[in-house]
Amino acid sequence: MLTGIHFLLTYKCIFECDHCFVYSSPNAEGTFTFEQFSKTLGEAVKIGTIEWIYFEGGEPFLYYPLLLEFVEKASSLGFKVGIVTNAYFATSVDDAERWLKPLVKFNIADLSISDDKLHSGDNITSPASIAIQAAKNLGMNVNSISIDNPEMKSCEIPRKKGEPVVGGDVMFRGRAADKLAGDLPGIKWNEFDECRFEELENPERVHVDSYGNVQICQGISIGNMWQKPLSEIIEEYDAKTHPVVKYILSGGPAQLAEHYHTNHKDTYVDACHLCYETRKQLIGRFPEYLAPKQVYGM
Repeated sequence: MLTGIHFLLTYKCIFECDHCFVYSSPNAEGTFTFEQFSKTLGEAVKIGTIEWIYFEGGEPFLYYPLLLEFVEKASSLGFKVGIVTNAYFATSVDDAERWLKPLVKFNIADLSISDDKLHSGDNITSPASIAIQAAKNLGMNVNSISIDNPEMKSCEIPRKKGEPVVGGDVMFRGRAADKLAGDLPGIKWNEFDECRFEELENPERVHVDSYGNVQICQGISIGNMWQKPLSEIIEEYDAKTHPVVKYILSGGPAQLAEHYHTNHKDTYVDACHLCYETRKQLIGRFPEYLAPKQVYGM
């Protein structure tokens, strides 16, 4: 049952992180207007099961006036609100409090701040750590998101004894697949026979962007809400008829690659890596289902 809608408020970001799923950057385009947001929020009400509205990016605080209005409107309709940010604005605790204080009255249920070396390097007093302290001072519900750099380690569930695998929290989709996979050790492609990361058959959340794409995983669309109302897209979604999802469900990314006879290497770092590389080859064939091109670096 769908309980959450995650608004990719913008694809633009001040950073260009190597691990970014959606290929955000300072030059990325695609930002919600208030009219688009209001239309989508009305559809969220119509769906009837939505509890959470999240604002993500890119970096949602780049469009601060819009973010405030969007949060106010979602809160007024009784939705629990979450925000994900890299807290670039936190130059001091006092300044960060000034940025966050207008949000306090809306009882933000989850303020998630990216706080890791992939965003701030080895800087101990990162903007994220400053913002986390400011949020705590204001009594906000704040959490940190920390993504570890990929690293090699011994396989805990050995396919071959002592075979190295990749540790860390990075999932190799989007820019991470293109920038971080490199020469990392891999696993044979046909072993990726399931998707363990997304609820593709009965999604609990979808990500929506200003282009209208309704994504159940970054780059896998189930419809365009500017062409058909979001409530209808959700009601009519059938994983068994989706030309990409149905094969992932039946046999993982390996089945998707095998069914469409895509080119593939012998090994991949993880299931996301194989899935992403396979989908990139299928974009021309299924442009309405593998969208937007933004998240494929196109």
